[in-house]
Amino acid sequence: MGRIWYLENINLFKILCPHKYGDYKKDHSYNLYNNKDYIYFEEDAARKVYLIDKGKVKIGYYTEDGREVVKSILTRGEVFGEKAILGMDKRNEFAVSLSDKTSICPIAVPVLHELMKDNQKFTLKVYKFMSFRIQRLERRLQILMFKDTETRLLEFLTELCEDYGFCCEKTGKMKIKHPYTQKDIASLIGTSRPTLNLIMNKLKDHKVIDFRRNEILLLEDSLAPAS
Repeated sequence: MGRIWYLENINLFKILCPHKYGDYKKDHSYNLYNNKDYIYFEEDAARKVYLIDKGKVKIGYYTEDGREVVKSILTRGEVFGEKAILGMDKRNEFAVSLSDKTSICPIAVPVLHELMKDNQKFTLKVYKFMSFRIQRLERRLQILMFKDTETRLLEFLTELCEDYGFCCEKTGKMKIKHPYTQKDIASLIGTSRPTLNLIMNKLKDHKVIDFRRNEILLLEDSLAPAS
């Protein structure tokens, strides 16, 4: 499917942002957040959908015993809070900025409905996006619950390759250029950063992957997503 905010070559940010529409542009502005600023909390009223213009946002929730579960970490161009489109009254998750000067484009749900109502084809693509997001979340939660840490990492790398992978001309293998820190990846697969480091170095020693900073080379073809 390619990068997560693209649906069949349609960029949700470019189409949905009210700055693109004269009737809404004059009354619309971007919201700026610093690192660790909350965009919304669990139980907040769900009245808006958000598009990321710059920066990085973590989506998650807390269990009854206070443990944080990270559902996703989103970057420029991605959409969150989209369940408000379906009539959700309150948030069942939090959204927090993970970078300084995070720029967010908020869209009130009535405005979004107005933008969508005359474009049935695009509306179907938005719902397809939401279905894809839910399926991916369900898959990730199943992985977190039932699989060991190394398997969780390997399956996450396959998912990461779907979004950010390309064929490396030099090696002929799939290469991933991604926006995540090791701390981000550890949070997404439900482990600690030291444990992640140990497993990644083990996979490197066994010639399963090679990596540096924000690049990961998949040396085993079985890790690449099915075409």
